[in-house]
Amino acid sequence: AGLCALHQGEQVALFRLATTGNVYAVSNYDPIGEANVLSRGITGSIGDEIVVSSPLYKQHFNLEAGQCLEEEQHKLKVYPVRVENDEIQLQAA
Repeated sequence: AGLCALHQGEQVALFRLATTGNVYAVSNYDPIGEANVLSRGITGSIGDEIVVSSPLYKQHFNLEAGQCLEEEQHKLKVYPVRVENDEIQLQAA
């Protein structure tokens, strides 16, 4: 499950994978559906790529690079993230 947070005025979708514990942060804005919904997407994998599926039109976005797998002209902003003392931290711009 994802979580939406406000970071420097932008909505960010945060995901912590149950299988690995890795945390990912990408823009919450779905450029295809034109809505802030990606935090409600479903995470999984396609081949070796860790992805989130948009809840609107089901395109898959790579959580590490932000690239849309089905429509390569679309890409999400990706935020550097780390976990310190159980606190998720995003890098300041």
